[in-house]
Amino acid sequence: MTDATAHQDEIREARFGFWRRCYAMMVKEFIQLRRDRVSFAMIVMIPVMQLLLFGYAINTTPHNLPAAVLLQEDSDVGRSILKALENTAYFHFVREVHDVKEFDDLLTSGKVLFGVEIPRGFERAVRRGDYPALLVAADATDPVAASSALSSLGVLVQTALSHDLYTGDPAVMPFEIRAHARYNPAASSRLNIVPGLVGTILTMTMLIFTALSVTREVERGTMESLLSMPITPVEVMLGKIVPYVLVGFVQAFLIIGIGVFLFGVPVRGSLTMLALLSTLFITTNLSIGYTFSTIAQNQLQAMQMSIMFFLPSILLSGFMFPFLGMPVWAQYVGEGLPLTHYVRIVRAIMLKGAGLQNLEYDTVALVLLMLLAMAIAVLRFRRTLD
Repeated sequence: MTDATAHQDEIREARFGFWRRCYAMMVKEFIQLRRDRVSFAMIVMIPVMQLLLFGYAINTTPHNLPAAVLLQEDSDVGRSILKALENTAYFHFVREVHDVKEFDDLLTSGKVLFGVEIPRGFERAVRRGDYPALLVAADATDPVAASSALSSLGVLVQTALSHDLYTGDPAVMPFEIRAHARYNPAASSRLNIVPGLVGTILTMTMLIFTALSVTREVERGTMESLLSMPITPVEVMLGKIVPYVLVGFVQAFLIIGIGVFLFGVPVRGSLTMLALLSTLFITTNLSIGYTFSTIAQNQLQAMQMSIMFFLPSILLSGFMFPFLGMPVWAQYVGEGLPLTHYVRIVRAIMLKGAGLQNLEYDTVALVLLMLLAMAIAVLRFRRTLD
């Protein structure tokens, strides 16, 4: 090879070598991505999930929200009023109660968002022109859900009952509607957001902590030493989860403390019960994260699974958008997420002063989700041992 030829090769290498090396690395990366099918599936599923959830499930102006009626008399006027309220498309009456305690318990537990009280002697007072009051109580812990429905009451006064109950010229409504926004009368977004942030931050951190636990052992090569020890899968799982329970408890204490002292969020219920149910929620998320760690083959996959679980938890739990305003199918999905139940629990305890009797459903749901996640995690880890 002559010097001229060698010089030409050097020039060609200088011109095209950079692009050849870049192309080779691109081919290598695509091959690696094709082999990592879980990561490739996540790349496709995350944007699809975002589109479906935002497009179909999220609704900032919810309709047909569950309501209860305290009907102290059965009259034509009372029934007309309830029908007119339902015709606004914001209220859907699912319960009829006959005492104030049950009326208050339904609102406190979150089973209904609105309560309408029609007092005894209401129809006679209307006929006599005494201008009686009709009470509409709203659970305002979620101001977005409550504000639209309460604002529709003005439309009701103007049009809905014009043929039956308006009298005089010009027409005058023969009764008064008193709207009472309970638990958050000022519609402060802080009182809604800060309690929800407790569960959101715990979900994110607890999932990531434990999702990386088993995969980290595999990648560091310490899993073989762990498998050679005389230890059962349950003992391994508990040994990895318990330290993070304490970490999560400290996190919850810090978040709630900052919310109370810096943002003025009240704690009207029992701190002890809040601490116990927070521990249950933390353990549930740690169990789910541990399950991901037994399924994933590496830390990247474990992180991707955590994100896939965290995304619907944020969107379908009622933290950002009204839960009862979502389609029924989205509510069913949300009921399978621990954050949905914890958001209800923490808001009910901090803002409503709810007791355990008001939170039985969500407490039982968290226990069942925790046991299911633990069972799957132990089963998967046993397969790893085999």
